[in-house]
Amino acid sequence: MISLQVNNIYKNFGGLQVLKGVTFEINGPELIGLIGPNGAGKTTMTNILDGALKPSSGTVYLNGRRIDTLPPYSVAQAGLGRTFQVTRAFRRMTVLENLYVPALAMSPSSRPQEFREQAMEVLAFLTIDHLRNEFARALSGGQQKLLELGRLLMLNPDIIILDEPFAGVHPRLMEVIYQYIYKVNDDGKAIIIISHDMDTIFTLSKRLLVLNYGDLIADGDPDIVKRDPAVIEAYLGQDEEEE
Repeated sequence: MISLQVNNIYKNFGGLQVLKGVTFEINGPELIGLIGPNGAGKTTMTNILDGALKPSSGTVYLNGRRIDTLPPYSVAQAGLGRTFQVTRAFRRMTVLENLYVPALAMSPSSRPQEFREQAMEVLAFLTIDHLRNEFARALSGGQQKLLELGRLLMLNPDIIILDEPFAGVHPRLMEVIYQYIYKVNDDGKAIIIISHDMDTIFTLSKRLLVLNYGDLIADGDPDIVKRDPAVIEAYLGQDEEEE
């Protein structure tokens, strides 16, 4: 079973303490929202989970294997993948070639054509198969979001972190991302969604984590967390309390 154990994570940048003993677990194909005001530590937490940053103290275990000491490519190979708030496609490669990259990273001795059928299925699911021969730089912002999701599917991670997947996305493409999230979760993957779109978070999430100035102040059912006085004060605002 998929498991992620985040144990007492601290992160300091000089004299600034950004994370303050964050602890939580993921067990199985959970669908989790991660929210918090600007400066709460969401990006730092994500960068520690994917190996881009090392914690000042604490540990992270993925499926029983310690990953907080690993470089990002090893974390991806271990089974944790992410998207970025600002998309990072290989702009001078075609859409199809972009999908080959993660597959080849997982299987370096293979040839790109061995993954063509899988890549075409992914592109069809994301409704961008007609763009397979276009250079990534020619895609719209929303299409680049879909391409990044496609690369994650090719990576086939156990846990996926989606960083602001709906930012700047046309409503029609948002529906495709919704279906992506549901399908991947139904296929047994755990998903963490970071978003400032509260409607999206409360629609999709089955569990909510709330960070505030480096502290994990809530962890639980979204309907309960939404009414937590500490969360209302830190993030959601007085209007949420009055609903």
